[in-house]
Amino acid sequence: MNPTITVPTQKTDARLPIAGLLALAMTGFICIMTETLPAGLLPEIGAGLHISPALAGQMVTAYAIGSLSAAIPLTLATQRWRRRKVLLLAIIGFVVFNSITAFSTHYGATLVARYGAGAAAGLAWALLAGYARRMVTRAQQGRALAIAMVGTPIALSLGVPAGTWLGAAVGWRLAFWIMSGLTMLLIAWVLAKVPDFPGAAHDERLPFRHVLYMPGVRSVLGVVMAWMLAHNVLYTYIVPFVTPAGLAGQADRILLLFGVAALVGIWLTSRTVDHALRLSVLLSLAIFAVVAAAFAIGSASPAVIMIGVTIWGLTFGGAATLLQTALADAAGDGADVALSMNVVAWNSAIAGGGLLGGALLDTWGAASFPWAVMGLVAVGFLIAWQARSHGFRPGHRLGHES
Repeated sequence: MNPTITVPTQKTDARLPIAGLLALAMTGFICIMTETLPAGLLPEIGAGLHISPALAGQMVTAYAIGSLSAAIPLTLATQRWRRRKVLLLAIIGFVVFNSITAFSTHYGATLVARYGAGAAAGLAWALLAGYARRMVTRAQQGRALAIAMVGTPIALSLGVPAGTWLGAAVGWRLAFWIMSGLTMLLIAWVLAKVPDFPGAAHDERLPFRHVLYMPGVRSVLGVVMAWMLAHNVLYTYIVPFVTPAGLAGQADRILLLFGVAALVGIWLTSRTVDHALRLSVLLSLAIFAVVAAAFAIGSASPAVIMIGVTIWGLTFGGAATLLQTALADAAGDGADVALSMNVVAWNSAIAGGGLLGGALLDTWGAASFPWAVMGLVAVGFLIAWQARSHGFRPGHRLGHES
């Protein structure tokens, strides 16, 4: 006779703190906008700083290095601080460093400012998921995290093209000043609507190594790396990939389609993350692999590309919610430290996807992308499949409480 697992019941507040969760979503929006804004304005930035567009592109690199290098040490250093204080520190960092970027006429100072903005983003990303979970009851955590993550696909699908248009219309410096102005409004929003929480007591601070070796943590990080590498090989080089189908001139529309589908994916994930997290991850990876196979066979067909991008967006939209929920559940009290590891893994995969995709493009052409995606997704699927005991456990999340 199999034992019956009873899902713990909790008294839940029917009303989610939407205003506070959307403030967290706005923080994520600012992170993505600050990161990607220079990418669409390289000629204008190059002319303004009297450098080549290639050197201007290093503003994106400096930001990424800031996130990678600062996320873990800043998270560890601020474990004992009150949570809203840490969140405001990260947000104020965007005001300061975006303002320096807008004002600077010296390339070196601009790169330092971009590094500082990346460090602020690394701290913010490590904090957001854990913050959203603390604002609600355990039964509401999945939906809360989905709302808090909604700023990312909005920034990628709508914010980045709008920022690029704005920078081209009014100048790249004013675009960064506008980012600083939006962030000032966000500070007032956080103060008004986001509750404060205590940091970890001295005897509750968990060292990095201890959190890393918690059961399930490395499995989830492994899936993060494999899934995001596969995603970024395609996403970074979407223009050369869709060129054989005659869609090179419609890349912006394709990315918009992807972003809208990702928003739908977030909504779907909010409905499944609590009671079917494992199944959602496995299905998302399996469907992404099927889409990659369709791309491998029909990459010259516009219909295959458009339908495939839509389905790909649906599977990707909930990835951040699913993976961060799994990671935070596995880490328990070490969630903030584990989520800082996620920042490093996620950004490493972005950089790695760019490097791997570039190597594949130069060696075998864009037709090789789907095959690489299938291989990487298969690795992620196997890791998730084997992490049945820890990391990606079957059944309802609430049934896993000790």
